[in-house]
Amino acid sequence: MSKIVATAVIRGANEIYKQAEEFLNKAIKEKGPSQKIGFPETAFYLPMANALLGAKVETLKDAQGILAHAKTLLPRAVPSDRVWLPYLGDALNAGMSSLFCEEIIVVLRYLYNQEPQKDCNGFFTDTIMRSLGIQLVDGRMPGFAAILGAAPDNKTAVQIIRELQERNILMFVGSSVNGRSIIDQLLEENVQMGWDNYIVPYGRDTISGIYPLNWAIRSALTFGGLKPGQAEKCLLYTKERVFAFGLVLGELDDIKYATGAGAINMGFPIIADTDIPEIKPSGITTYEALVKELDHRKIVPRCIEVRGVKVRVSSIPIPVPYAAAFEGERVRREQLYVEFGQKASTAFEYLATRDSSDIEDAKVEVIGPDIDKLEEGTKSMPLAIIVEVSGRKMQKDFEPILERQIHRYTNYCMGLMHIGQRDMNWIRISNDAFSKGFRLKHIGIVLHAMLHQEYSAIVDKVQVKLYTREPDVNKLLLEAKSAYDERDERMSGMTDESQDTFFSCLLCQSFAPNHVCVITPERLGLCGAYSWLDAKASYEITPSGPNQPISKGAVADARLGQWKNVNDFVFQKSNKSIEKVSMYSLMDAPQTSCGCFECILAIIPEANGVMVVHRDYSGMTPCGMTFTTLAGSVGGGMQSPGFLGVGKLYLVSKKFIAAEGGLKRLVWMPKELKELLSDKLKNRAKEIGMPDFLERIADETQTVNAEGLLEFMQKVKHPALGMDPLL
Repeated sequence: MSKIVATAVIRGANEIYKQAEEFLNKAIKEKGPSQKIGFPETAFYLPMANALLGAKVETLKDAQGILAHAKTLLPRAVPSDRVWLPYLGDALNAGMSSLFCEEIIVVLRYLYNQEPQKDCNGFFTDTIMRSLGIQLVDGRMPGFAAILGAAPDNKTAVQIIRELQERNILMFVGSSVNGRSIIDQLLEENVQMGWDNYIVPYGRDTISGIYPLNWAIRSALTFGGLKPGQAEKCLLYTKERVFAFGLVLGELDDIKYATGAGAINMGFPIIADTDIPEIKPSGITTYEALVKELDHRKIVPRCIEVRGVKVRVSSIPIPVPYAAAFEGERVRREQLYVEFGQKASTAFEYLATRDSSDIEDAKVEVIGPDIDKLEEGTKSMPLAIIVEVSGRKMQKDFEPILERQIHRYTNYCMGLMHIGQRDMNWIRISNDAFSKGFRLKHIGIVLHAMLHQEYSAIVDKVQVKLYTREPDVNKLLLEAKSAYDERDERMSGMTDESQDTFFSCLLCQSFAPNHVCVITPERLGLCGAYSWLDAKASYEITPSGPNQPISKGAVADARLGQWKNVNDFVFQKSNKSIEKVSMYSLMDAPQTSCGCFECILAIIPEANGVMVVHRDYSGMTPCGMTFTTLAGSVGGGMQSPGFLGVGKLYLVSKKFIAAEGGLKRLVWMPKELKELLSDKLKNRAKEIGMPDFLERIADETQTVNAEGLLEFMQKVKHPALGMDPLL
């Protein structure tokens, strides 16, 4: 290892330790050692200390122990000019010391209301991590970049960001050089930032670079099923499963070197655009640990190469950039060129199977005026998007699955916004996209290319027609609505008993190696993204992929929802860690959870019932835990009787915890979730003979504790009070 690098790392680590020590002493003096500290919405206390040391830092006094440990990691002195010694061990230890100290510094900033910084996210909550879980494991988000500093000019900054977006890399941007941050450069260029755009500003100083590293270490606990204190396993997990790297723009100072050494400990290489000494031996990282790339046109590919990130870049002949990173982009009123649907006009989208002889592959027609023919002052048009497909393996059951992808594929276009589906869609095209040459035909080009790319196993031909005249749109809408109704009826009639085959989903094993999701017609995946039909289509498309058929075989326990073949499959695919799984029970061998679940079910013994909380609810619940605290106990591929990660729509399934009595056991849920599922819950309530049941489910407006819940249940005569004991 370069003595120059080791010296800078150790100097920086000592400086960071000094800052942490002074700040902690100040806080103890002013607020006392028993003062509570912590980050918002996390079950992992100070995540780096929790994961690597097993520490639960809840007070300033607890933080003193972490600081003392950090001090033991600091080398006694910087490398000598006269005596050669190996420097790697000392530098890496100093890097770990820096991470522990930086964590203390930023949590104290929260105590003093100094975080998050202006225009910055600050600490990344557990909720955000879990909500992005499915993108982490299905390949849409193949890697992560922590960008520190500032590019030499705004144009270069935007160029680097766009190249990473096109590769679907999630970017954490921050730090600064000579008082200037890449955050400021992106703001000046009106680049939209936020989770939906894969650009997350964390802070304008290097100390706040601990936030992306906290995000990374929590994945080992959240998805990997590892326990706090398993330091070596956690660090190996981040090296092997979290494809992150640091990109340093501008000159490096001692603080950046020290923080970078901490990142290298986690397996994350550092790539710089300045002439620094390189560290090329591998081992701690997969490939080189510290490299330079002075040509900004080559720096993004160099980052991808050094970290070994596997990316797919869609090359589609349209005049705007195209990538999943643009999926969350919003086109605001002041940016709007034209919109379709919502309150502006009639619009819908419909995908149908046709005979091969009726389709000309790659044919895209705009029937009616295109957007460049808008009358002056007009901002809206009617629009019907009709996608016609054929294929030897295409089935009618696959139509709604492919149709749902219109939302995703259209959103990948920079400058387009797509919300909703069917006849409730809403599409906006920005002035910028229009000025670059984007027209309606390009929507057809995108849909043709992407359907072939992702569904080539079942789709042979794709033809797209876009209608923009009101009479045409209204006429075609009648046909589409008839098809929507037929699909809904066909899907609603599917039951677990009507099918001999279930499907697995092993997508999340890239993060949770022992987790196996079993998807049935009446129980969707816990992430909410995969239904039985989705899994069936996925298997047809990729027979060797993550969704495999499971022949149910002999019934092992009908009440619990256990089948011999399903248990055997789960045992083998969970690395022989899960012997049996119940599809209909919360209490007896429940299905495992990975970490990207939409909701968590939890038993409330006092109420003889269960509550449910979704990841968007950050408040307290009657079981005495928030969503983030609960999630820390449920994820990682473990079976946790009494606790279960589920998809939202499982709540309205007839198989919802049927072994424990079903929907009548549900006693509490957040108001937002109740309103979201209101119509479906009311229909289920009628089916169980209790049309007013929704009003008997408490929410946070009534109570957030067990005592208040019991009082509410007695007042409304909740049926769970009279059911057999859960325990």
